[in-house]
Amino acid sequence: MADDLNDDRLYRVVRNDEEQYSIWAADREPPAGWHTEGTEGTRQECLDRIDTVWTDMRPASLRRRMEQAGA
Repeated sequence: MADDLNDDRLYRVVRNDEEQYSIWAADREPPAGWHTEGTEGTRQECLDRIDTVWTDMRPASLRRRMEQAGA
């Protein structure tokens, strides 16, 4: 794996159906069950984007169950 300081590869932010985020090399197809989110850039730019949008680490299915239980 490339050193973070010298990593000049392009990455994409990917998201799964549970609304969990990760980064993936832009020159590769996302793994099964993951879809591109739309952000592409350096590793740090992608991680910064994830920090902004992924504010609740719970999987979407768990959030829905908890909301239903509280209703």
